[in-house]
Amino acid sequence: MAELANCETCGKVFVKTASPICPSCRKELEEKFERVWRYIRKKENREATVIEVHEATGVEEKLIFQWIKEGRLKVKEFVNLAYPCASCGKPIQTGNLCEACASRLKKDLARLEADEEQQMKEKKPFKTYYTQGHEADLR
Repeated sequence: MAELANCETCGKVFVKTASPICPSCRKELEEKFERVWRYIRKKENREATVIEVHEATGVEEKLIFQWIKEGRLKVKEFVNLAYPCASCGKPIQTGNLCEACASRLKKDLARLEADEEQQMKEKKPFKTYYTQGHEADLR
C-alpha cells in the first residue's frame, strides 16, 4: 500500500516508495552524481581529491563522501577520494575509523576488560554474620 511521507530533502509530501526523498529531489541528486562522475572519469581528473571535485562541480562534499561510503564511487579507481574518520577526521577510504583510531579503540577496550576482570578478582566474597541469641530468627 502506498504511504504518504515528507521528503527528507525538501519537505514536500509525496507517495513514498523505497526512497525517503521525492522524485524531483532524487532526479536532482542523480544529476549531481552524474556531474561528479563526468568530472572524475576524465583521465586528467582521476587523482582529484574530494575538495577539488567539489570546487570543480559545485556538488556538496557531504554527498561525495556519501557516494564513496556507499561504493558508488570506487576508491580503487579514484585513489585520492576519501572521507573523514569518524573520530579524528583523517581521510579514509573504508569503514568509519582510520587504522590508528581503530587500534586505539581496541587497546582501550582491552584495557577496560582487563580492569574489570581485575576488579572481579579483587572483590571479596560476602560474609554473613550472626549474632548470639537469635537462633529463632534464623528458622
